[in-house]
Amino acid sequence: MSEKKKEKGLKVKTFVTEVKIFQTMKELRELDDQVNRFIVESGVRKVISASDTATTDNTGATIGLIRVLTYEA
Repeated sequence: MSEKKKEKGLKVKTFVTEVKIFQTMKELRELDDQVNRFIVESGVRKVISASDTATTDNTGATIGLIRVLTYEA
């Protein structure tokens, strides 16, 4: 008998939030909550990486954040 080897794969999920002046801490908490909820609800067992990058408008002002989560499926 041969056992089937369960292959692991990596998946990537992107989360986006708008950033408004004087509300950044609240928005970051909400983004953290959204990502944590996804991890729990999706049964993610191993997070490989999480990174944030800012989006800007034509003046260079930060208007949003993109968080990318790489995880093992």
